[in-house]
Amino acid sequence: MSDHGHGHGHAVSAGSDRRYLGGALALILVYMSVEVVIGLIAQSLALISDAAHMMTDAFAIFLALVAMRIAARPPKGGFTYGLRRAEILSAQLNGLTLILLTIYFVYEGVGRMIDPPDVNGALVFWTSLSGVGINLVATWLMSKANRDSLNVEGAFQHVLNDLYAFISTMIAGLVVWTTGFAEADAIASLVVAALMLKAGYGLLRDAGRVLMEAAPSGIDPSELGTRLAERPCVEEVHDLHVWEVSSGYPAMSAHVMVEPKSDCHAVRRDLQALLRSSYGITHTTLEVDHVDDEFHCEDPHGPRHVSEQDDGHEHVGGDARCH
Repeated sequence: MSDHGHGHGHAVSAGSDRRYLGGALALILVYMSVEVVIGLIAQSLALISDAAHMMTDAFAIFLALVAMRIAARPPKGGFTYGLRRAEILSAQLNGLTLILLTIYFVYEGVGRMIDPPDVNGALVFWTSLSGVGINLVATWLMSKANRDSLNVEGAFQHVLNDLYAFISTMIAGLVVWTTGFAEADAIASLVVAALMLKAGYGLLRDAGRVLMEAAPSGIDPSELGTRLAERPCVEEVHDLHVWEVSSGYPAMSAHVMVEPKSDCHAVRRDLQALLRSSYGITHTTLEVDHVDDEFHCEDPHGPRHVSEQDDGHEHVGGDARCH
């Protein structure tokens, strides 16, 4: 049955998420422009790498905003799930961007370790200190958005890693300023690169699991199938598939064999309640059959059932045939 309240709540949440992300994007764009100029003046690779990281932050947030609008479009035509996976493609692109930047800054950082330039440590320190403040505000704004979405989480990880990078660059600037050890700037850029690599790998891994239709993280299909088979009147569960349409939107289908003369519709409702309460799976397609042909429904073709969903739509399940 349609759940209109749930649909309105989701729209309000999406609107709030867009405002939080938009505020963080404005902050980052303004500060990034200032940091590029200061980084060139100070001849600091750490500052320039931070600015580049901020550029990827801005790109990630922009992609997240676009993907959110695309994903919110209702299902139509051949896209029966809508365009929810636009968010996953956005997360993958964010992860790939971080990996490519890692390669570049490792190359530049090693070069500067060998031949360090004359870095203005004081300018690097004060610029990074202000950058920490900007990123704290941006991180706080994005933490208020719904991070169950891999799309939003990807953008958040960009900004959070940039905060760590600013702290590393601030320490490097202080070292250069007080000791004259110019290599500290290159070391800080390598630390930034390591943070980019970690975040980029995590995004590519998680987005890849969704695209390859692996089971959602934290759900063991074997354990899930065993729990379903242990429910009253259930004899066997097979052809079980569980996957994520998009982050935070798990789905499952299975063929369930039940005891002769048992109420197959009651069994289906019991299984759906278990899936909803224990696994958060509200989009289910369960085909329920009796194990023999001794019991016949009035309709020889078997009644069709409408699954009650929590996502605001009605979904027709498979044949719940009572043979």
